[in-house]
Amino acid sequence: MSNPIDTIDRVLLVDDQAIVGEAVRRMIATQGACEYRSVQDPLQALAIAAEFKPTVILQDIEMPGLNGLDLLPQYRAHETLRDVPVIMLTGKEDPAVKADAFGRGASDYLVKLPHPVELVARIRHHSRGYRMQLERNAAYDALRASEEHMKSEINRAAAYVRSLLDPPMDGTVCADWRFIPCESLGGDVFGYHWIDEDHLAAYVLDVSGHGVGPALMGVSAMNLIRSGSLEKDQMLSPARVLQALNAGFSMSRHDGMYFTIWYGVYNRRTRELTWAGGGHPPSFLMRGREVTPLPSTTYMVGVSDDYDVPTERVTLMPGDRLYLFSDGVFELHMQGGGIWGVDRFEDFMRATPTEGILDAVIRETSRVMLEGRGVPATDIPAEGVTAGWDDDFSLIELRFN
Repeated sequence: MSNPIDTIDRVLLVDDQAIVGEAVRRMIATQGACEYRSVQDPLQALAIAAEFKPTVILQDIEMPGLNGLDLLPQYRAHETLRDVPVIMLTGKEDPAVKADAFGRGASDYLVKLPHPVELVARIRHHSRGYRMQLERNAAYDALRASEEHMKSEINRAAAYVRSLLDPPMDGTVCADWRFIPCESLGGDVFGYHWIDEDHLAAYVLDVSGHGVGPALMGVSAMNLIRSGSLEKDQMLSPARVLQALNAGFSMSRHDGMYFTIWYGVYNRRTRELTWAGGGHPPSFLMRGREVTPLPSTTYMVGVSDDYDVPTERVTLMPGDRLYLFSDGVFELHMQGGGIWGVDRFEDFMRATPTEGILDAVIRETSRVMLEGRGVPATDIPAEGVTAGWDDDFSLIELRFN
């Protein structure tokens, strides 16, 4: 916790004449409470000021041993005194001297001795401004510390989400993925698992909003899908899975959050893929370079208790590939305006060789994203970037052998 800002004016006078010090003390005392200290030896001014912590310094110019003008840059170079206002209090009325003083960092200039009302008014004005600056700095430091703490928590949450994702898979169906959490952490989760020896479930969902709340909701929905809480006959039916999720994650009970989802079940004996989507971008079924979008069949999960979910079917062939993804893959701001969009993403997938396609997508989308932010092409890494995204990037590949 930071120290509270002192609300009392603290005045330090640096003047070699004791009689001036006493006169200033009396002038200040007549105008209200403040803390006052004077120092006659200018060589001790910095040390005493650092210990006293004044809210304003009254500085004489002509002093034996060290000129007051030469003290100004020393104040401004001092870690704790650099922002303390310095009022030159001197007998010199010379405009050139005034200009020199302001050039070296003086905050104000008075010819001594001014009227007590004016002197106190100047002291209070500069002290108030200095305390306000200290308060702004303290608020900024607290905000920066809070942001750093939040960033740390978001990074921990992102690492936690990543740790829950299913590892790459080999066998009758091979699976791999790329996941890049955005800086504020979105609500993307995805997974795949064998329900039994013949049926593979695969899904991707995206919770509305960014931050730890959407991420936790996504994890909760993912756990419901793969934890065994649903009956086997439910898991085999995309429609029933979405209906169970809709019943369990009503936005009225989850702080207005909802999510989109694409859920499919592959039967390796019949080679049939059944799927349903709730407001999610289509998945891409690729046969060679041919791309067939498999679109959502209903609206988002959690927005309405009345939730009808049609199911679609398609028969797969050996060598087919299925790509599930979130909108963070294609909703990229382009250079000159507009969004890259799912259609351009489909065109890119169609034109890209099969091998290494996941990393090729990261390279291309990184290029689009960075160019949209005005980054020169020469400064864009050839391998793409894995940080700084506006939304979670989730891309899953299933290969059917």
